[in-house]
Amino acid sequence: MPSEMMIRRLRVNSKLSEDDVSALRSLRVQVKEFPEETVVISEGEHATHCCVILSGFAYRAKVAENGKRQILSFHPAGDLPDLQGLFLDRMDHDLVTLSRARVGFIEHRSIHQLIEARPSIAQALWRETLVDAAVFREWIVSLGTRTAAGRMAHLIAELRQRLTAMGLAADDEFEFPITQSRLAEALGLSAVHVNRVLQSFRAEGVLDIQKNMVKLSDIEKLVEIGGFNDTYLHQQ
Repeated sequence: MPSEMMIRRLRVNSKLSEDDVSALRSLRVQVKEFPEETVVISEGEHATHCCVILSGFAYRAKVAENGKRQILSFHPAGDLPDLQGLFLDRMDHDLVTLSRARVGFIEHRSIHQLIEARPSIAQALWRETLVDAAVFREWIVSLGTRTAAGRMAHLIAELRQRLTAMGLAADDEFEFPITQSRLAEALGLSAVHVNRVLQSFRAEGVLDIQKNMVKLSDIEKLVEIGGFNDTYLHQQ
């Protein structure tokens, strides 16, 4: 069922009863498939549905007046990247697929009815938005204080932690369809600088990226370089 990925995601950060799970499973989910680099929801659009990433990866981004794009976050399967649309009238950023992806859409009206009937689900969704804000804060710290290597290491360590919690990663290997140009847009670096950092990680025996997969050789070193502490993810 399409709702299973959402349930799995909510259980990472919140406790759900069996009645909560049954209620979530009753939601009607419209599933659509998107090619890579396809806009799912555009900035300025009036959204009527929330979406859940069922497979693949997506990212949120804004384009500045000078045409440069800043990637705000990456979203693997299970994430609900546009919950703010439940209460904010228009999108203030783009949601774009990073890889080929299946996305489930749930009407805002249905979610509002559900959270009015089940406060525990309302709390779980509210907690998701709070964790989302915590991730944004950590990304700001990275952009403002960490070295290029630190930013890269922190991002990779974060994705590993999030994917592992969802059962989507082995201890030292996971899917990583993020191109060097997209990494540059997320980390505030040039593509050349990104390549240089990844080459140094490979040479130092920290990790290697091949065929859209990260293979970690020294997880402790990665965590040290990035100064990674998973407290901000608030996983239970």
